[in-house]
Amino acid sequence: MAEDDQQKAAQEQDPEKDQGQDAVWTYRGYRIQPGEFNTAMVHLYRGELTRANAWRHRLDATTNWAVVTTGAAISIAFSQTRGHHSVILLTLLLVTLFLFIEARRYRYYELWSSRIRLMETDFFAGMLVPPFKPSWDWAENLAENLLQPSHPITMWEAFGRRFRRNYMWIYIIVICSWIAKLWLHPVKAASWQDMVARAGFLGLPGEYLFYFVGFMLTSLLVIGILTTPLQEASGEVLPHLEEIREVPSLDLRPPAGKGIRAWFRPRGGRKQQLVHIITAQPEIIAEGILQQMNRGVTRLNGKGMYSGEERTVLMIALTVTEVARLKAIVRELDPEAFVIVSPAEDVFGEGFEPIGKQE
Repeated sequence: MAEDDQQKAAQEQDPEKDQGQDAVWTYRGYRIQPGEFNTAMVHLYRGELTRANAWRHRLDATTNWAVVTTGAAISIAFSQTRGHHSVILLTLLLVTLFLFIEARRYRYYELWSSRIRLMETDFFAGMLVPPFKPSWDWAENLAENLLQPSHPITMWEAFGRRFRRNYMWIYIIVICSWIAKLWLHPVKAASWQDMVARAGFLGLPGEYLFYFVGFMLTSLLVIGILTTPLQEASGEVLPHLEEIREVPSLDLRPPAGKGIRAWFRPRGGRKQQLVHIITAQPEIIAEGILQQMNRGVTRLNGKGMYSGEERTVLMIALTVTEVARLKAIVRELDPEAFVIVSPAEDVFGEGFEPIGKQE
């Protein structure tokens, strides 16, 4: 009881001390408490979800363009007994253009969707089932994605996926309508050669148009097949965790020695930086980095070959999102310091990837 009273009295004398122990983040001197951090994450989640929904509606818009264009072209082509089969060929080109536009939009949709899935698997799932910890560096990955956004999937995967899901069936309808138009109008063709001859357009023989259409469809089909193994799209309804088979169906806790990570997480890992600081105030700068960034600092001895002066070199390993903070600290404590920032291939150890981690 006496110890509890002493702790309570100490907290009353210095209430910020207890708050500082619970603070999980700082921003320009303001300490964010766990509740505030959770609230900020919820608002970020809602914002990313809104943007993902907006781009999802844009995907539906391009698909609707293709469907409406196909329906209108077929109606025009079959409303006349002669000609107008060229309208269907024009539709084939327009549908391809819509497919390209939709693939580009799909990449933007995946950018927002990947952030949503990262928060769902690594933040909200961890809150619901505390032992479930898919990845220890999810916040850093999310921050890096916010600061340096990039498309999580390639244009090839987006193009092939949208082709297989939606546009393949539109192409089938267009081609079947084109062949039916050539075969049945104005009268039923007597032979295959007669139907091919009817396909002529603007002085081009019908054989050339058949070769062009065949080449286009074959190319699209090959792209659709070759891009099937690409599974980086986080917005698809697919298993989103690696090693999921090794986890019991009713127990989300990973087996001993086994980690679970989002399969759509970037395989290359976070971008690491190695910083060298040449300064005349090594103790002050090192103390600032240790206190404000909680990063380890290594002191090296150096000598300027031109001036012959002995100088201290500080070496710090950081993530790409921490470089700006480091520069601000050095600028404040020693504006005359010389700072070298270079990329690091890999950094293992405390604060980074465990050295014994296996991919």
